Amino acid sequence: MNKTTMRAVGYRESLPVGDPESLVDVELPVPEPGPHDLLVKVEAVAVNPVDYKIRQSNDPGGAIKVLGWDAAGTVVAVGEKVGTFKAGDEVYYAGALDRAGANAEYHTVDERIAALKPATLSFTEAAALPLTSLTAWEGLFEHLGLENGGLHREGALLITAAAGGVGSITAQLARALTSLTVIGTASRPETVEFATRMGVRHVVDHRRPLVPQLAEVAPDGLTHVFSTANTDGNLAAYAEALRPFGRIVAIDDFDSLPIGVLKAKSISYHWEFMFTRSLFRTPDLDRQRHILTQIARLVDVGVLTTTAVKDLGRIDAANLREAHRVMESGTAIGKITLTGF
Repeated sequence: MNKTTMRAVGYRESLPVGDPESLVDVELPVPEPGPHDLLVKVEAVAVNPVDYKIRQSNDPGGAIKVLGWDAAGTVVAVGEKVGTFKAGDEVYYAGALDRAGANAEYHTVDERIAALKPATLSFTEAAALPLTSLTAWEGLFEHLGLENGGLHREGALLITAAAGGVGSITAQLARALTSLTVIGTASRPETVEFATRMGVRHVVDHRRPLVPQLAEVAPDGLTHVFSTANTDGNLAAYAEALRPFGRIVAIDDFDSLPIGVLKAKSISYHWEFMFTRSLFRTPDLDRQRHILTQIARLVDVGVLTTTAVKDLGRIDAANLREAHRVMESGTAIGKITLTGF
């Protein structure tokens, strides 16, 4: 490839999303792939809460920082130690938090955390899946201790914000690969409809007290909770609604947690952060490639569907600012995507 510069979107200082300088169009050098890297021509990206949280809290002090941790594209070059992919392969991935993001024409990613994209999906549809699918899979099957395909196990799973990016793919996986009764929280007619379409069997309103609603739909109690939002505020309700020896996995951020309420029932609490493997270069780093490969297969046989709901057009600063604005509002349903430069 002869091209040496590329279009990208980044920011130089932490500013409110309404400020036109909060995200700007820039020209940057095309990155060089490291030994284990793929150089990917980015075709589509998706936006997650991590994007705006980093923009708000991590001020680069005038240097350009590129965000974006969901991408789908075509491999154009590979590092010298890459053995899994070749130029021309169509891939999807979430990337690594300690590397430049994918809001750029070309992007480098470690081959061990990328996979061939679902063949039945467009780049845009595929870009919606990696980060949330990894989060959901690790949360369900690694932290909550559920068995992939464990259809013999009975119980009830609560997913908060079930119409959100993580919630909507978690619901699909739980519905398809476990026998748990899937319960989700949602409050608006459009979020109730989407959560139900994604696999939630019973919907409870997170704006009302959870315990009496859960008692109606799961009279024997919950066995598992996948908490995507307001974990600190809901923990007492989880403790009351869960059976003894229940499990909670959480992905949101907060300053403190009254975890003592879990002791009497021996309820276990787990964190899920899908960037842990890449941040700490764990020995099982390639586990994420295997998870994404399984997700792609489940999509291609019709078990899972994309959670892409709205595409905002080309990948540029104006459209990404709008995506951040919607994400910050807390009203997003499924995933927001952008396509092409």
